Amino acid sequence: MLRHSVVGAVAVLAASAGVGALAPSAGAAPTVDISVNAGTSLGTVPSSGVGLNLGFGDEHMGDANVTSLMKAAGVRQLRYPGGSGADEYHWKTHTSGDGKGWIPSNTNFDRFMDIAKKVGAQPILTANYGSGTAQEAADWVKYSNVDKGYGVKYWEIGNEVYGNGHYGNGKGWERDDHADKSPREYGKNLVAYSKAMKAVDPTVKIGAVLTTPGGWPDKEKAPGDTADWNNTVLSIAGSSIDFVIVHWYPGGTTTADLLNTPSRIAATTSELRSLIAKYTGSRAASVEIAVTETDAVGSPALTSQAAALFAPDTYMTWFEQGATHVDWWNLHNGTDQAPTTVHGQTDYQDGGILSAGTCAGGKCQPPRDTTFPTYWGIRSLTALAQPGDTIVKSSSGNSSVTVHAVRSSNGGLNVMLTNKSPENAAEVSLSYAGFTPAAGAVTTVSYAKEGTALTTAERGTAVAQTLPPYSITTLQLKPAAGTASADKPTPVPTPTVPTPVVSGTTGTRAQAGIGAPVGQPTPSSTSGGLASTGAGNAVTYSAIGGLLVIAAGSVLVLRGRRRKALHGK
Repeated sequence: MLRHSVVGAVAVLAASAGVGALAPSAGAAPTVDISVNAGTSLGTVPSSGVGLNLGFGDEHMGDANVTSLMKAAGVRQLRYPGGSGADEYHWKTHTSGDGKGWIPSNTNFDRFMDIAKKVGAQPILTANYGSGTAQEAADWVKYSNVDKGYGVKYWEIGNEVYGNGHYGNGKGWERDDHADKSPREYGKNLVAYSKAMKAVDPTVKIGAVLTTPGGWPDKEKAPGDTADWNNTVLSIAGSSIDFVIVHWYPGGTTTADLLNTPSRIAATTSELRSLIAKYTGSRAASVEIAVTETDAVGSPALTSQAAALFAPDTYMTWFEQGATHVDWWNLHNGTDQAPTTVHGQTDYQDGGILSAGTCAGGKCQPPRDTTFPTYWGIRSLTALAQPGDTIVKSSSGNSSVTVHAVRSSNGGLNVMLTNKSPENAAEVSLSYAGFTPAAGAVTTVSYAKEGTALTTAERGTAVAQTLPPYSITTLQLKPAAGTASADKPTPVPTPTVPTPVVSGTTGTRAQAGIGAPVGQPTPSSTSGGLASTGAGNAVTYSAIGGLLVIAAGSVLVLRGRRRKALHGK
């Protein structure tokens, strides 16, 4: 389901203010020191880690050029049938809600599986919890894995179920027809879904929807609750699940804020691991973390260069922290928001990686399927890593440049460097442990602002590089002649004490869209209320033309159900 942040004139002013606040001072910057320890492993690149959301409202998701673009971007997982739309979707009849709404005929489950096969991606399916039943989900498993032999392994039970109105005085965004909308009821039903689905195919993996640590309504307790959502759900269903699900929409007032958010992922993962250990016991190490939605919504940039830089940094940071799936929202999305300008670049305020070709505010997107910069940000990962490669430890001496490093299966070392300054080039000096790079110019694969493709060139050396402003540069290094490949990297020790979660503004796409602020002390209300974004604590709900309208301080935000022209569901 598509959700937007809308503030009218306030939106433009806020975005402009955010951009202006980000501009760095002119002048030469000091050299940034980059260290790569090729002998310390942070784990392997997941086989289906780089994922993407597809919605059943997207009639063009199976077009030949679209599947080719997904395959070329290294997409290894496809999520279906959508976001909040999954809690209204009935797979057997390929209908949504009361069945009277328009749905393209070419986006049913079998068609989706054909698309996944063409892309070479593993499917992850979201069973309908909001308006479905455990039997409906079990029938889907039977059709998929017994009758058709598709072998779908990963199944989420519902989308953002905590958004069903149990918190926030009954106002929510997620459909949930259960009379009892508490985490206790979801936990009980989660066990029932798991039991019914595994009775059909014991090999399927069942996922539990959790609140994102640090984001609303994490740690909230509504009247009648004895614990928050995550503790309640896992205390009931911990023995019945195989992975946990969070959505990562950190947002940010400025693009600089957005680009700094991956630094919060380690603390978020640590808290999730602590919860998993608490409630799954000896199975804890095998319980996976899946981030089944993420993008840059809630920040000034959705399609422009800042969002492109955010994408690979987010994927790799989650992988470094042990997540097995990260799914970007969305393939095509569409928008009813007029374009903005972010650092001199048009931002179409669209959550898709490909243009939907829609028009808003008297301005139109590029032709349908035109690649947005976010597409190229994700595709940059193909130059860095392949499934099964070893992620190794790396660090940057300045947060203006991020680094990720991977030992490839051929013995080489790939290093991704991102310059987060929109104005200034960055001089970097690199040092290595556990690997001796060959001398001379190195092969680089880069994506810079206004780029329409990845650029491969011989540039710089293994120890010195100049990074263009707002760019992603991956060094593809070969070992020096006559030197042995590095020893097999050793795993980095697992912390024994969880890192505390740092407060921030992390939330779901829905929270960003409906203005459910997160990560700050909450105002008083019956259920604990909505946390403050800093725009003001007053929160007002009203219904206007089928939209949920929430006024948070001076900011008005709208959340609308998918219209025919909008592909995100």
